Amino acid sequence: MAVEVLRRSFTTEEYHRMGEAGILREDDRVELIEGEIVQMTPIGSRHAACVMRLNQLFSRHPGQGVLVNVQNPIQLGKYSEPQPDVTLLRFRPDFYAESHPGPTDVLLAVEVAETSAAYDREVKVLLYAKAAIPEVWLVDLTEGWVEVYRQPSPQGYQDVRTFRRGEVVVPLGLPDAVVAIGDVLGG
Repeated sequence: MAVEVLRRSFTTEEYHRMGEAGILREDDRVELIEGEIVQMTPIGSRHAACVMRLNQLFSRHPGQGVLVNVQNPIQLGKYSEPQPDVTLLRFRPDFYAESHPGPTDVLLAVEVAETSAAYDREVKVLLYAKAAIPEVWLVDLTEGWVEVYRQPSPQGYQDVRTFRRGEVVVPLGLPDAVVAIGDVLGG
């Protein structure tokens, strides 16, 4: 006998109320992905170092109207609030104090992966494409490369390129920054 399992999707509003009620704590490593509360993998030292390097690399090139945002949520519609490792955001004078950045605020989202590359590639990158985030980087520390996704569509990104040590990439939202892949990967 087959049993149908029913799932209930949570909205971002309900997700925030869970935090306010103490059901979710500030230090819980969770994010809301398509209505489901997903536990994120712990941050290892290589992952943390890569995020720090990216923050430093992007902060060296202060573009007009660009903010570097580290491990903070972005709201992608009613049912998703991921926390990319780094985002480049359009500048707002209130620094997003009234609401989390939305899809039109994000110039670049970066996910750093040691063990979660397949999940990030199959779930989060597609989520970003559906939200029309113009550019996503997936830093795969295990493989030692950076996948750059551009030209979003509801089916995914139309332009996907892999960059390795010795190569450089220029973020669309920060055209003065020429980023060496070796500097991103470290070591």
